[in-house]
Amino acid sequence: MLKKAGKDIPTKSGTKTNPKSQKEVPGQMLDKASKEIPTTYMDEGVFGIAHSELIAKEDMQQLFEHEELGIVVIHTYIWYMYDTLMRGTELCNRFNFITASRINTTFITKNPTSVMNELVDRFMVAGDNTTPSLYFLPFNSGNGGHWVLVAMDLSRLMVYYLDSLPGNWSKYLSMKKTVDAAILKFRSKKNYHNRKDITWVRVQCPQQNNSIDCGFFVLRFMRDIIALNRIDIPKMVWNNNLGFILILSDISSNLLLNHEYVLFS
Repeated sequence: MLKKAGKDIPTKSGTKTNPKSQKEVPGQMLDKASKEIPTTYMDEGVFGIAHSELIAKEDMQQLFEHEELGIVVIHTYIWYMYDTLMRGTELCNRFNFITASRINTTFITKNPTSVMNELVDRFMVAGDNTTPSLYFLPFNSGNGGHWVLVAMDLSRLMVYYLDSLPGNWSKYLSMKKTVDAAILKFRSKKNYHNRKDITWVRVQCPQQNNSIDCGFFVLRFMRDIIALNRIDIPKMVWNNNLGFILILSDISSNLLLNHEYVLFS
């Protein structure tokens, strides 16, 4: 029923970089005879650099068939939150997003220095970071693995770790080391004095009851933090019934059906 209704939903087009309303695809422009490829155009306010991401039918099936979420769905929902909750408001100065496609276990294992530098570059885009704000990093353990949320407050040298499964950041020591190094390098480039060591806080958050809902929980964590406009995450109280149904309903009704963001073939 959802798939049938989605067939007539057009892809968002007609942006400033696409005056002829052709579908935006990185590296090429599709002519009228080409098969349309649904994309989401993300301006630089979302991840610090403007780009387009392809949305495949298989990506949307992750929602409707209750499968583990991939990077495309994670990024698309982040863009939706930015566009509907943050754009044009003070929230843009309090919350920032880091792309999950380059900051994950796989890339850290291959080249931790490169990943650290990418984090530093992202921090530099948003300004001086001298007032409390959060950088959200949806972090994946690699190869379709577990999603956790890392939220960094550069001004107070605090990192919040939110995991819908038991455990703490010690499961991802390479990630913690890379994040710490990036924060310290950023502050050094800005000539900020490091008054203390970086503090990591394991936030007591709702827990999933299966092996596939981690991505949905990460999305909900970000959405609630932004909606409440709270930087002090440990003081927040979540409904313990939070889970897949709430996020699925939110994404399906608001992102997929009521907005022109997705095209089904």
